[in-house]
Amino acid sequence: MAGLRIHSVLVTGANRGIGLGLVQHFLGMPTPPQWVFAACRAPTGQRAQELQRLASKHRNLVIIPLEVTDPASIKAAAAQVGEHLGGSGLTLLINNAGMVILNALDNETMEDMTRVYTTNTIGPLLMGQAFLPLLKEAAQGSPGSALSCSRAAIINMSSSGGSIVEVTLFDMAQVVSYRCSKAALNMLTKCQSLRYKEDGILCVALHPGWVQTDMGNIEDAGPPITVDESVRGMLKVLSSLSEKDTGTFLSWEGNVIPW
Repeated sequence: MAGLRIHSVLVTGANRGIGLGLVQHFLGMPTPPQWVFAACRAPTGQRAQELQRLASKHRNLVIIPLEVTDPASIKAAAAQVGEHLGGSGLTLLINNAGMVILNALDNETMEDMTRVYTTNTIGPLLMGQAFLPLLKEAAQGSPGSALSCSRAAIINMSSSGGSIVEVTLFDMAQVVSYRCSKAALNMLTKCQSLRYKEDGILCVALHPGWVQTDMGNIEDAGPPITVDESVRGMLKVLSSLSEKDTGTFLSWEGNVIPW
């Protein structure tokens, strides 16, 4: 993690679970980012109390109201972040917000497929579009020309459950809408990597592992990885990413996951 030096980072879904863990670790870095933007749907709500507590202690933490399924909310968030950055650009965008509905294939519905796909796939698409100008500013202001998370990057939080080769834990949870949305997110990441490379922006799909979060608990099964372990691993991976990694699908331990 020593090689990860970033000026600014935005994390979606930052009020709990992996998102909150990422915010805590960024704030605890030896050289923390000048700006940590923690985005969530209800910044003043009950579920954001820990974020509020952190913001009262860390002047570099800004809580941003954001609903990733609402284009107007995304546009407003980008404008608010841009005002704080003052032309310095956004170094790192982590599209972490996501949802799962525990349907089996036989009872999957159009409504649930649409809800999950909108959050898990369309949200990151719209976020990349809205924050592209800020990411480009960061890339252009970076002293180096090589792709890295210290220059400008989009990290899409994916899942091995979206791997068509592995289809992880299918016997335990079919969650078809979730799997399809993450497979689509992987393709989005590849497309972003091809389009945004010319702008100096690295793009990677990252699997955080099966983590002990509200979303990770499936039918009373116990996920083996803590939030702290997952986040430490992912930050180590982010610190090592380079041009050869853009457009790839990696695990929290840095291993390539098959599409």
